[in-house]
Amino acid sequence: MEKNCKDLVCSMCKKELDKLKDSKKLISKNLEFLEMPKRAVNVNIPLVMDNQTVRIIPAYRVLYNDSRGPGKGGIRFHPEVDLEEVCELSFLMSLKCAVADIPYGGAKGGICINPKELSEKELERLSRSYIDAIANIIGVDCDIPAPDVNTNPKVMGWMLDEYEKIIGKKEPGVITGKPVEIGGSKGRSYSTSQGGFFVLEEYLNSKGISKNIKIAIQGFGNAGYHIARLLFEAGYKIIAVSDSSTGIHNPDGLNISEVFEYKNKNKSLKGYKNAKEISNESLLELECDCLVPAALGHVITQKNAENIKAKIILELANGPVSPEADEILFEKGTIIIPDILANSGGVIVSYFEWAQNRMGYYWEEDEVVEKLRKKIVCATKDILKLAEEEKCSLRKASMILAVNKIVEAEKIRGLPL
Repeated sequence: MEKNCKDLVCSMCKKELDKLKDSKKLISKNLEFLEMPKRAVNVNIPLVMDNQTVRIIPAYRVLYNDSRGPGKGGIRFHPEVDLEEVCELSFLMSLKCAVADIPYGGAKGGICINPKELSEKELERLSRSYIDAIANIIGVDCDIPAPDVNTNPKVMGWMLDEYEKIIGKKEPGVITGKPVEIGGSKGRSYSTSQGGFFVLEEYLNSKGISKNIKIAIQGFGNAGYHIARLLFEAGYKIIAVSDSSTGIHNPDGLNISEVFEYKNKNKSLKGYKNAKEISNESLLELECDCLVPAALGHVITQKNAENIKAKIILELANGPVSPEADEILFEKGTIIIPDILANSGGVIVSYFEWAQNRMGYYWEEDEVVEKLRKKIVCATKDILKLAEEEKCSLRKASMILAVNKIVEAEKIRGLPL
């Protein structure tokens, strides 16, 4: 069922846009068109369980803005997903694609389910049913899904297969984050982390900060593990990591290769011998130079913001710092490298995947990584320059840059802004 978007004015989006209006660099103050999504769809999916009972599962797909190109955004499976969250995330995707300067608008999808409670067959049926429900609103030139929280290349493969069955032809570009064997891009599996690594390195180099810094990483899933691996291999000291069950801390540094082997073998960080066990909450408040939240959103709020000791926060997760916490940390002098820049590596390589699918020509992994480096370093330099000119936070500079690009596209299309 398509929702009336007039009823979906996003309070978070409006609040964030209002913060920009004192900027001299903002090319239009008339931003009401960005306070609500272009389209929001919610469906109730009947899922047949293995025992033949039926569960009704709420699901969503939101297209926020498509002035710069087709909508782009992941699909997350999580028990707390709701329409408001998906709207907020699709807004951030609109900004992220503009920051990265790729020809996409912003979209997002979500299914309100804990996938850990499902068998693989139930998960496959749910994934295919979701595509059945939204097939008429997605497409290679209008709205392109991808993986997000609790989804992966296998799920994207099921979704692509279902979509191609519906339309009766091959269309690999409609879904990104697929397995390489069916049109996925090399380097996509760790692209979010690789992009975050390039952004952090560019920031540190611009400020003359050496690699002799201590880094704590919350999350040891795909994004958390790969950023830990890349930083460790580059010579940085990783003093803490965590998974959903526990955190581990060693002020002298962790051997990330060893930690990964332990996690793989034991399915948890619990019991790891060469570090002290700590909670996820405690990890956020450790003495460190750089904190990398790489799991879920809103882990840093007004309740714990005053306790954050890190000098730099690299937002590898989507929205890990709440707006209230962001203001507190800015007043403290904490540098936040915002998610719409820090984790844009994933959508940049998704764009590369889509482009390769359209061409029918595929690049080697080192070429993908180098193209990502050039794209994301250029965006980082633009944001650092704008933040210096505006004397503002990196988040505000990122948003000004993104909103200006969207406004320009809307003006060219005829919107009187």
